[in-house]
Amino acid sequence: MLGIHDYWLFVATGVLLNLTPGQDTLYILGRSIARGRRIGLASALGISAGSVVHTLAAALGLSAVLATSASAFLVLKVAGAVYLVYLGVRMLITRTAAFGATDIADSVDTWTAFRQGMLTNVLNPKVALFFLALMPQFIEPESPAKVGAFLVLGLTFLTTGTAWCLVLALGASRVRSFFAGRPRALRGLSQASGALFIVLGLRLAASKQ
Repeated sequence: MLGIHDYWLFVATGVLLNLTPGQDTLYILGRSIARGRRIGLASALGISAGSVVHTLAAALGLSAVLATSASAFLVLKVAGAVYLVYLGVRMLITRTAAFGATDIADSVDTWTAFRQGMLTNVLNPKVALFFLALMPQFIEPESPAKVGAFLVLGLTFLTTGTAWCLVLALGASRVRSFFAGRPRALRGLSQASGALFIVLGLRLAASKQ
């Protein structure tokens, strides 16, 4: 179908890759623990929405630009790193000690959490290069429907990835409930999450193509 071969091997590969901890995993865990289930789920869905953008980019050949243009890769990498550091700094300086658990969760609305998750994923050039490197291996070179094949494989990976992201968000939010009556500990978690985002941003900035 559409020149796709070894489809179930692709599914198995995608599931294993989803289970491997990475930047998106750490982001979802940090948001869910620090801000609660609602924000965690919104962040997870935002990450998935970012994967839709990468799927479309791979299908249209835009990811190839990142693979061949050092300047384009650098610009996107720096933008993603700056954004992660920005989110981390905001979490570090936000006053949460006087807030109850519900107030802390509500200090970030669902749409903002979704948008931030999506931008975090979209601004990570390694995700774009991953899509470009993995999916062509399961598409026949002579296939006349390469765009359709990219979309099918991308949506397949998106489905398994979204399921895993939602499981992560729900599981991590349960950890947060333990701290519901401990505002000082909850503030510490929020600050630790902020520090984690800063580390992720610096790591992305230091990464090579």
